Amino acid sequence: MLQRKAYSRLLSWKNEVRKKALCIIGARQIGKTTLIRHFARENYKHFVEINFVTDPKAAAIFDGDLSAESVITNLTAFVRAPMVPGKTLVFFDEVQEVPTVRTAMKFLVEDGRFDYIESGSMLGIRHKEITSYPVGFEEIYPMVPMDLEEFFWANGVQASTIDYVKECYSHLTPPSLTVHQTLQKLFLLYLVVGGMPRVVQIYVDTHDIGQVIANQRDILDLYRLDIAQYVDGNDKLKIRAILDSIPAQLSAKNRRFFLRDIHENARQNRYEDSFRWLSEAGVALPCYNISEPKPPIRLNEKHNIFKLFMGDTGLLCAASMENIQFEILRGDVTVNLGSVLENAMAQQFKANGFSLNYFDSKKYGELDFVLQNGSRILAVEVKSGGDYRKHSSLDKVRSVSEWSLSRSIVFCRDNLQTDGSVEYLPWYMAMLLAPDSIPQNQIYQVDLSGL
Repeated sequence: MLQRKAYSRLLSWKNEVRKKALCIIGARQIGKTTLIRHFARENYKHFVEINFVTDPKAAAIFDGDLSAESVITNLTAFVRAPMVPGKTLVFFDEVQEVPTVRTAMKFLVEDGRFDYIESGSMLGIRHKEITSYPVGFEEIYPMVPMDLEEFFWANGVQASTIDYVKECYSHLTPPSLTVHQTLQKLFLLYLVVGGMPRVVQIYVDTHDIGQVIANQRDILDLYRLDIAQYVDGNDKLKIRAILDSIPAQLSAKNRRFFLRDIHENARQNRYEDSFRWLSEAGVALPCYNISEPKPPIRLNEKHNIFKLFMGDTGLLCAASMENIQFEILRGDVTVNLGSVLENAMAQQFKANGFSLNYFDSKKYGELDFVLQNGSRILAVEVKSGGDYRKHSSLDKVRSVSEWSLSRSIVFCRDNLQTDGSVEYLPWYMAMLLAPDSIPQNQIYQVDLSGL
C-alpha cells in the first residue's frame, strides 16, 4: 500500500467529536477508493461500500423518502451485512451517479449512527443535479495525484533523509552532494512516471518505463471516455480538442494557451465551460496571468490569459506522443522539454495548497509563477538549463518597490545557493515550498468596557 498524506486527514476526521460526512473529490485514478478501503480496514470493525457505477441498482436506496430512518432501512436491506452504530463506516463511491445521496447526507449525519465517506470523480461537473446541498453536514476534501514527497516515499527514500533535506531548506544550506544528486535523479524520474498511484506502483514493482507509458495512455483514454459519457453535444468536441492540444500549447515559447490554435474562430466565452469542465474534473490545472504581483492576487487575475497544465506530469509526457521519457531520464530538460518541468512544478504547488498564477507583461517580461502566502508574494522562476542565474524578468520585478516581493526563488538543476535575496533551490525542493498553515482556535474578542 503506497503511503499517502491524505491518510492523516482521514484519521483526524475520524477522531472529530461532531464529524460531518467527508466528501473526497478528485480526478480518476488518483487512489481515492484504494485509500478509503485501506483506512476502513485499519480503523473500523464494520465497513459497508456501495459503488453506484458497478452496482447501479443501489440507487434505489435513495428513492422516495430521504429521511435517515428510510435510507438506513433501505441500506441495511440492500447490503445484508452487520452495521453496528459507532463502529461502522459507510462508503458511497461514484456518488456523481446518484445526486440524491448528497441531499440525504444532512439527515444521515444528524442521525449519527454511522460515519460516512463519499467519493467521486465528476462531483464538480454534476453539481447542478443536486437539489439540496448538505451545507454544514458535509466536508469537501480535494485529493490530488501523489506529490513528489509521496513519490520519494514509494521509491524507498527514508524519512530521515527527507527530514535532513527539510532542515537544509529551512536554514538555506546545501544538502550533501550524494543526497542532492540522488534526489535530482528521482525528480527527473517523477517527471516521467508522475503521481498516478497505479502507475507509480507499476514502476516500483517492475522499473519498466514501457509499462508505465502504456498505463498512462490507458488513463488518458479513460479521461476521453469520461468526456464522451458526461458531456453533451458539441461540448464534447471542444473539451477533447482542449485536452489534446495541451502538450503542444505548453511546448510553445511562453506556454500560454491560445484558442486560435484549436480553431481560428474560437472565442473565449464559447469555450469557458469546457475549460471549467477540465479543471473541475481534475484533468487540467489553469494558471492565470495577473496584472500585478501584489496581494490579493485573486483580484488581479486575468481569466482570459492563462496557461493550462495537465493534472499529472507523467500523463503530459505520455500525451506528447513522442519518446521524450528517456531524454528526460538522461537529464535533458532544456528548452524543448521545459514544459514538462514547469508542469511538474505547477502540480506540486497545487498539491501544496497554492493557487496557480503567473505574471507576464511587455514591460517586465514573465515570471513563471507568482504565489501568495498570506499577505506575502513569492516570485518563482523555473530554469531547465545551466544559465539559471540569468533572470531579467525577475530582476525587473524585484526593482519595483511597491510590489516588495517576500521571496525570490529560482528552481534549478544545481544545489542550493543564495545570491543576495535570490534563493537558488534544486528542483526537488519544490515539495517544501508551501503556504503557512492557518492557526487553530483564533479567538478574538472586542473589549466593550469603554462603552
